[in-house]
Amino acid sequence: MIKYFVTGIGTGVGKTIVSAICAEALSACYWKPVQAGNCNTSDSLWVKEHTSRVRVLPEKFLLTHPLSPHRAAELDSVSISVKNFYLPDTGESNLIVEGAGGLLVPLNDHETILDLIKQLSVPVLIVSMNYLGSINHTLLTIQTLQSNNIPIGGLIYSGEQNNASESVIQKMTGVSSIGRIPFSKNIDKDFILTQAESLRGVL
Repeated sequence: MIKYFVTGIGTGVGKTIVSAICAEALSACYWKPVQAGNCNTSDSLWVKEHTSRVRVLPEKFLLTHPLSPHRAAELDSVSISVKNFYLPDTGESNLIVEGAGGLLVPLNDHETILDLIKQLSVPVLIVSMNYLGSINHTLLTIQTLQSNNIPIGGLIYSGEQNNASESVIQKMTGVSSIGRIPFSKNIDKDFILTQAESLRGVL
């Protein structure tokens, strides 16, 4: 059984799209443990609407405010602790877990998404995007995972290619790209299926 935790180098880099594609490629279950805000248009609902072979599992925390999870939980009078998170039972199915934002997004006053990854103990797929500052953000994400002895399953880029940026990241970290998801204005089930085929053999 294959399990991955999908994290991004920041917010807005295409993490949900990549998660959907990976789940489709693996015919996996998809689980977003914490959703903060946009409850009627949540990432889980988006994945369900845009995939064909993916079973979407309910969130553990569905918070009403589009804020950092620690603040959203506080406003909802909810207490989040990573000790209360366990991987869902998916039977024989593979599993894709999507985080919220980047590694150091706080869940409470002393725990972050990084602590959640440690608790769940699954390899991480990193979603990166090329923009000014993305080398730094990608290197910091990789360094944080490596220094915490968390296995990295691979690096997936979204959007346009930048050979100079991607080459230096690979040289400095030893982490290679396993795929690229192109930018598209029309992301539908066919787009997700097509991109899933390109990743099927590398996940």
